[in-house]
Amino acid sequence: MKRLNFWFALVVVMSLLLSACGGASGDNQLEKIKKAGVIKVGTSADYPPFEYIDESGKKAGFDIDLMEEIAKRLGVKIEWVDMPFDSLIAGVQEGKIDISISAFNYTEERDKVVDFSEAYYDGEDAFAVADGFTGSINAPEDVAAYKVGVQTGTTQDEWLSGLVEEGILPESNLFRYDRADQVALDLKNGRIDVMMADAIPAQALAAQLGGLKIVFVGIVSSGPMNIVIPEGVSELAQAINEIIKQLKAEGFIDGLAIKHFGQ
Repeated sequence: MKRLNFWFALVVVMSLLLSACGGASGDNQLEKIKKAGVIKVGTSADYPPFEYIDESGKKAGFDIDLMEEIAKRLGVKIEWVDMPFDSLIAGVQEGKIDISISAFNYTEERDKVVDFSEAYYDGEDAFAVADGFTGSINAPEDVAAYKVGVQTGTTQDEWLSGLVEEGILPESNLFRYDRADQVALDLKNGRIDVMMADAIPAQALAAQLGGLKIVFVGIVSSGPMNIVIPEGVSELAQAINEIIKQLKAEGFIDGLAIKHFGQ
């Protein structure tokens, strides 16, 4: 009986040790990043003014400046990893990147596989069309009458896919692209009738390419923007959240909005 109790106790102790090790692995992510002195950050640099490649070939934009400041306050440098938008969450899940910032909105579906930071900016959706567009979009569902382009994996893609599932938007009228600028180019070239995207990037692409205009702005699928963080890395999440709160309180994020959005 004593021997049985001994082995039972040993199993319990080993189980607790293994659980402790498993639970610490996520928490140690912050420590690992600080020890390496580098944080690998994924983004899709095709979404001005949040993230894009400037004339000198460097990454620029609201999210880029924000993440650079967060990394500075964490005491590490950034290794940027440019990936297609719809690969970023998988990249975080699989450990190819530590976190991702790319104008992400929280969704329940995404929250099943990754965690999110505190919101750092509130966004809206927009529909863009060519200057010669003669149709009418007074309500979001009006886009169902046209060929609509959207970036794959975005909340706008999810919303439009919902219209397809409901039988409102014909599936043949929904066109998905890897990059937002590809959507805008096809819109300008007449291959699609409408582009749906976050409002500020849609306005920026319209101004950049010319020949395009915004016909609707409002909250349809968008909302607060967050940094994507792996599940269970509580210390890293807490550190990032504390910095975001500091940056809001100091007016740093408002300053970025004025710099990049003129607002």
